[in-house]
Amino acid sequence: MTAFKLAYRNLIGAGLRTWLNVFVLSLVYILIIWFYGLLDGWNRQAKRDMINWETGTGQYWQKNYDPYDPFTLNDSHDKIPAEVKDDINKGLITPILISQASIYPEGRIQGALLKGIDPGQTILELPTEKLAIEMEEIPAIIGTVMAKTNKLEEGDYVTVRWRDVNGTFDAAEARIVGIFKTFVPSVDAGQLWIPLERLQEMKQMQGEATIMVCGNNYTSETIDGWNFTGLDILMKEIEDIIATKSKGGSILYIFLMLLAMLAVFDTQVLSIFRRQREIGTYMAMGMTRGQVVRLFTIEGAMHAVLAALLGAVYGIPLLSLQAIKGFAIPGDSGSYGLAMADTIYPVYSIGLIVATILIVLITTTIVSYLPARKIAKMNPTEAIKGKLQ
Repeated sequence: MTAFKLAYRNLIGAGLRTWLNVFVLSLVYILIIWFYGLLDGWNRQAKRDMINWETGTGQYWQKNYDPYDPFTLNDSHDKIPAEVKDDINKGLITPILISQASIYPEGRIQGALLKGIDPGQTILELPTEKLAIEMEEIPAIIGTVMAKTNKLEEGDYVTVRWRDVNGTFDAAEARIVGIFKTFVPSVDAGQLWIPLERLQEMKQMQGEATIMVCGNNYTSETIDGWNFTGLDILMKEIEDIIATKSKGGSILYIFLMLLAMLAVFDTQVLSIFRRQREIGTYMAMGMTRGQVVRLFTIEGAMHAVLAALLGAVYGIPLLSLQAIKGFAIPGDSGSYGLAMADTIYPVYSIGLIVATILIVLITTTIVSYLPARKIAKMNPTEAIKGKLQ
């Protein structure tokens, strides 16, 4: 306890030099917590949006379906299994039929995906209720990216051409009955959502689907001809991207730590050089070399403790404000091709804060100990005279 009291008095007595190091270390705390909190916030937001807009809590894929291979779509359809009919009626599952198509906005040809979905479904946040309308044309809803890319507005008509199950091409007019905004581009770009029964009729695939999206209260089971895909697979892409960003952020992490540790190391070296007489006096008064080394190591480590306290003073209000207001993404987030909202709200977990404090504290202690080892080689008599050996 005496060593801690003495170390604290020495730090306070050092004045501006101490507080400069403490301020630099506090910035390291705040920047590290903010950066990784931002990544965690993006991760949670992206997963939440993907579950609400695209994946549900899991999906059944027709055995031939491969979302990364559009050539499999012609064979990726099958009768909706009888064992899930009750779950569909209860709103626990919603089937989706997917088909390749071409659209002709303003006379231009554009590849697209037709996705048939039940207008009454409640699992996904798509505004499918707008599709519950009787009209000669095909009612369709599209996302803002699709609308902007093809210069379509609500109420516009666009020619759609598709090929049915027998390979026969057909075409009809589709009317845009709704435009929705989503932060999940994989349900927006190049896609038209139309009523499921209408698409089944167009494709001559009555009662068939390509995938089935599960809701919150559904328990998966084995279904012949269908492969269940859980969130571990559906979310793998976004998790890999977050992991890559985290590894890239490690460069910033290491850079900040190096700057902070260099400041502490230089301070300790200078302190030992200037306080030779003090060190010699400690030894002459009966302190062992090990005790003096421990004293200087504690002094260095206390920089991290004071930095945590100082960081809490100005960091808590700043980080709290950021968590409330969020971090606005410059430009149009939909153009990034990722599930990214216009504003990301950082999430600062207790684990992140504690881990950051411990890592900085341990690193600071090690960096403080390295120059303090020089004291073990000092001769007390020469140290009192101010001469290093």
